[in-house]
Amino acid sequence: MNRQTQVYANYKNSAVETASPGKLLLMLYNAAIRNLDSAIQSIADKDIESAHKSIIRTQDIVSEFMRTLNMDYEISEKLLALYDYLHRRLVEANIHKDVEIINEVRGFLVELRDAWQEAVKKASSTPSRVAAAGGGGINLRG
Repeated sequence: MNRQTQVYANYKNSAVETASPGKLLLMLYNAAIRNLDSAIQSIADKDIESAHKSIIRTQDIVSEFMRTLNMDYEISEKLLALYDYLHRRLVEANIHKDVEIINEVRGFLVELRDAWQEAVKKASSTPSRVAAAGGGGINLRG
């Protein structure tokens, strides 16, 4: 790894380690969306291995959302069902390298990301607690 790559890696690690829970959640959504964009491009380029890896990274993020949901909130059950659906669709998209399915999942992730972005904004301007974030019931002011 060259020096510039190492500096960038250190910067990314620092950004993740110092991010608030809300910002970290948004970073994960953004990474998932970027991975799907990469998968779509890889499929167009006929680079099946890269497409596979990009979809798997998104599956891992969605799995993390499922594992970290705080089930003490009513909305968490609905989010869990949605995340489970998205995960299953990603598996199907990966098997068939189906751009239409990838775009469907991407659309859901963009909507969820945008909703959480608003929640993070509101939480940073008022002392509130946002229930059942991707990580579940986390205090977004932290």
